[in-house]
Amino acid sequence: MSEHELHTMWSAARWHLIVSQLAPTALLAVSVGMVMAGLGHQPTPIRLAAALVLLASGILGAIAQFSAANEAKAIAADLAELGSSSAVSAKIVSSARYLYIPKYVTTTIFVVIYLALLWAIFAPQSLGGMY
Repeated sequence: MSEHELHTMWSAARWHLIVSQLAPTALLAVSVGMVMAGLGHQPTPIRLAAALVLLASGILGAIAQFSAANEAKAIAADLAELGSSSAVSAKIVSSARYLYIPKYVTTTIFVVIYLALLWAIFAPQSLGGMY
């Protein structure tokens, strides 16, 4: 593959990383709002449905992030093998080491937020929940 093709693929992978975070982030924000509006006081099927929607979105978002980060890392490795003196290629190769953040750190943060929301929705008030 040419350097230009790899740059195009890198841009696409980076865009996929960004987009894969939008839906889970929006759902988490909306869920916090719903908890503040009293979701924890709703019947169990409603609370369960909200938790499962968040879970499904989170799983899909995590898979998309993990996949896009893996592809971006492979693209950076291909660029490194080309041995180009291009400043753009050098920056892409050097920034590839930060791909662990969307693969692991961001996903872990989403899991912690999800667990906090579950606690708020399902735990009794005596333990800090809204139920």
